[in-house]
Amino acid sequence: MKLAEALNERADIQKRIEQLRSRLGNNAKVQEGEKPNEDPAELLAELRSCCDRLRELIVRINHTNSVTIIDGETISSLIAKKDVLSLEISIKRNLAQEAALNYRRMTGSEVKIYSTVNVRELQKEIDSLSKQFRELDTKIQGANWNTDLI
Repeated sequence: MKLAEALNERADIQKRIEQLRSRLGNNAKVQEGEKPNEDPAELLAELRSCCDRLRELIVRINHTNSVTIIDGETISSLIAKKDVLSLEISIKRNLAQEAALNYRRMTGSEVKIYSTVNVRELQKEIDSLSKQFRELDTKIQGANWNTDLI
């Protein structure tokens, strides 16, 4: 199994677990004399099975990511770089949006509002970081499809 296949399966199982959470909640109580639409014991058994498989996949994915080297770095290290780039891009985009807002004054006596950052330069930096993010994401995706799950 390739790493990418394991990641897809992990995502599917996580969705399934969320569905089971909802179904368990919907069948946790019934009126006197009624039966639940689904047997909570069966749902709990399915939940246990899904959780066991999820745990196994997480361990194997994390192990594979921590030992697989791509261009001198582990996949785990590349993922950490990508996550931090995403965070930095998000914060800087927010800053650029806030700084670019124009405030109209109704009268000449109102306080003038000025941006404290150069929005044009900040946007160039965001564009550069976004390019790095895309390139890093492509490298990770390629590795996922070429790496066997350990």
